[in-house]
Amino acid sequence: MTRKSRGFRQGTRKTLSKKPYERSPITIFLQIFKEGQNVVILPEPSSHRGMPFPRFKGKSGVVVGKRGNSYIVEIVDGNKVKTIISRPEHLKAI
Repeated sequence: MTRKSRGFRQGTRKTLSKKPYERSPITIFLQIFKEGQNVVILPEPSSHRGMPFPRFKGKSGVVVGKRGNSYIVEIVDGNKVKTIISRPEHLKAI
């Protein structure tokens, strides 16, 4: 027998899905953030590229820098400061 796939989006049928009337506008893909700006991580299901791990959904952090088309965001997870690299469509300014 073969093993069950444990891919990146495994078990996220409900959490990473949108109804057709909830489609996001193109402007969220073109957002620009500045260093030091506060953002919330909200994964955009229609774009798989640069999506942060689903565990960080709803976490807020600070934009530290930019890497290519993506942004480097630092969040506090428990007692640790973690660095997340995410594209702009998965971030929302506070």
